[in-house]
Amino acid sequence: MSESQALVTANDAPLTVAQVRAQINLIQEVMRTTMQDGQHFGKVPGCGDKPTLLKPGAEKILATFRIAVDPQCEDLSFTDCIRYRVTARAISCTGTFLGAGVGECSSDEEKYKWRSAVCHAEFEATPEDRRRIKYLRNNGTINQIRTNPADIANTVLKMAKKRALVDMTLTVTAASDIFTQDIEDLPAEILNQNGQSDQPRPQASRPPIAPPQRKSEAAPSAPAGNGNLISEAQAKRMFAISKGCGWENEDVRKLINGFGFEHTRDITRDKYEAIINSLQEVPVNDELEAVNE
Repeated sequence: MSESQALVTANDAPLTVAQVRAQINLIQEVMRTTMQDGQHFGKVPGCGDKPTLLKPGAEKILATFRIAVDPQCEDLSFTDCIRYRVTARAISCTGTFLGAGVGECSSDEEKYKWRSAVCHAEFEATPEDRRRIKYLRNNGTINQIRTNPADIANTVLKMAKKRALVDMTLTVTAASDIFTQDIEDLPAEILNQNGQSDQPRPQASRPPIAPPQRKSEAAPSAPAGNGNLISEAQAKRMFAISKGCGWENEDVRKLINGFGFEHTRDITRDKYEAIINSLQEVPVNDELEAVNE
């Protein structure tokens, strides 16, 4: 469905220019007053100026327009692979079908297909065709083995549903010029050291609308002169990698706490790469793996 088709009322009467402007203004006002950067939307450094719409943000927009979601799932699984395609149908409060979005996820995706070996013995005991050595950007390595697809079936389904819901929200509310969707799903492997995508970025036809910034919510910067703490650029890189690997902010916070740091600004340089490596080792626990479940 095109955006022009989405901007139609229940009685098929086209919206006026004023109504279209009012709809866009309403979405922007919801962003300013009820959404928080990093929770409802996020801007990945180096991956474009438009923020990525996250599932909590999509749900707020749908609640604003009183749109219900009717997800329909297709099981496309085959031997040694779990794969789902979800179609999220948008229904108005009067029962009118407004449009749909589609999302798909597979256990063959890089971040789901492999997990870190618990120990060297497990790695050695795994058949050669189901294990590998993954090379990291800092010249380190990780011993990985194939994930059992059945262990992440629910995660794969929830991710497909999330992608469909966000796609539907952008289409039905014509919010694509404000948000993007796919950047948060990029694997960490295609993000370079500065958090930038290795893929070419299309040129925007018009200046994008930047998300509002709340100065009161900005994290305090590291104390001047303390060279042992990571830089702002390193913190942005860590944010990009965590989003690319499907980590929730709360889970990243727990990971950082496990290293003995309360806030991102407290991370020291000697622990930085260890944290990055842990972010790239995608967990198999549903609570951590199912993004925005």
